[in-house]
Amino acid sequence: MSDTNDGTPDASPEPEPAPAPAPGRELDVRDARRTRVAWIAAIAALIIAAVVFRSPLVAWFTGAPEPAPVGGDTQGAAPAGATGHGSDVSYYTCSMHPTVRSHRPGKCPICSMELTPVTRDEEQAGVIHIEASRRALLGIRTTKVTRTAIDLTITAKGRLALDETRLHEVTLKVGGYISDLRVNATGQSVSRGDTLFSLYSPELYAAQQEYLIARQSQEAMHVTGDATRGDRLVRAAETKLRLWGISDDQLAALAASGEPIERVPFRSPASGVVIEKTIVDGAAVAMGQRLFRIADLGDIWVEADVYESDLPRIARGAPASITLDYLPGRTFDGKVAFVYPYLDPASRTGRVRIALPNKGLELKPDMYATVTFKLPLGPRLVAPISAVVYTGPRRLVFVDLGNGALRPRQVTIGARSGDLVEITSGLDEGDTVVASGNFLVAAESRVRSAGSFWEDGHDDHH
Repeated sequence: MSDTNDGTPDASPEPEPAPAPAPGRELDVRDARRTRVAWIAAIAALIIAAVVFRSPLVAWFTGAPEPAPVGGDTQGAAPAGATGHGSDVSYYTCSMHPTVRSHRPGKCPICSMELTPVTRDEEQAGVIHIEASRRALLGIRTTKVTRTAIDLTITAKGRLALDETRLHEVTLKVGGYISDLRVNATGQSVSRGDTLFSLYSPELYAAQQEYLIARQSQEAMHVTGDATRGDRLVRAAETKLRLWGISDDQLAALAASGEPIERVPFRSPASGVVIEKTIVDGAAVAMGQRLFRIADLGDIWVEADVYESDLPRIARGAPASITLDYLPGRTFDGKVAFVYPYLDPASRTGRVRIALPNKGLELKPDMYATVTFKLPLGPRLVAPISAVVYTGPRRLVFVDLGNGALRPRQVTIGARSGDLVEITSGLDEGDTVVASGNFLVAAESRVRSAGSFWEDGHDDHH
């Protein structure tokens, strides 16, 4: 308070309020506060994540050895101790827990086993380490590469066909008219000498009369002493009838009766099954016309189509086994009778013929068959076909190097026999290879080597 001029006290004036901050400055203060809070939350989240997930960030802060990654990528940065060219060790790992990778030797943080070193060459070649006990859990099994006698198995599709050497056709050498047709259906069985039909032919009837007249003249000429001329006339008439299809028995019957046969019977030239018939009773036929085709089905052919690459291995006399869907469970054994000297240009296959006996006519023409050729190759270096991993044009196997190490190796394969495959190069007798679970091993090896062995065409042949 202060005194006025008249001595009376006067009230002090109230202090002026502080000026309100400008609206823009108030927003800057709030933004700064929010930013500090966000940074604090982010740092706290990183620390919590590092502790919970055992991140390498903890090792960086505390100086402790780097823990094993949990199911993560096994590819790490270059080791701290291998920045120069003096060290051949790329990293250290645990054979029981391949996901563990450390830049320094020590113990596995999971099982406390001593870590094993992995060299740069091994890393580059895709070598992985899996302990034997862990392999059993993963279904990884190994086997020895052996030398044993194998058979090359070639499988081809085939078709049953008629034996062309047992086909017979019935044709006429003289025209006429069919009567008394005995075989009137396709598929009918006939025997050699059975009457197929009878034929009335004016030309054949006249030829019979000429034959009878020649015989009568022969007798008269014998009386007059000109027997030679009479014999020539008879032989000419007989030859003409034989050429037209008259048998010796029919000639003898004709000579005995002295009368021409109006309807001459024609007999089957072979036993078999009628597979083609072109006439009916009463039909007119011409000279040279095919009337019947008869097939003897006592033997039958199997014609197999073999791929061009396999054809040089198959020779005449090679054994073959034939199976048919028509007769499940039955196997017919035969031998190669002929290899055709040409290829089918469309399918690039060559035809191979096997002759089979057909007892009971079980095998029928045009049936489909599966033909298997087993060709002995002698002793060969072999491995299970399951051990081979196909990677484009290359073939790989995983060789057990001992101490849990598995290394991919390129091989060249040859003939296949059942579950075995011939190894022509890349392995030696006695090598141990992965025979089961190799696709799992291949995936891990591809990751470990960063794809260099798998993509650059590196050849690890020793």
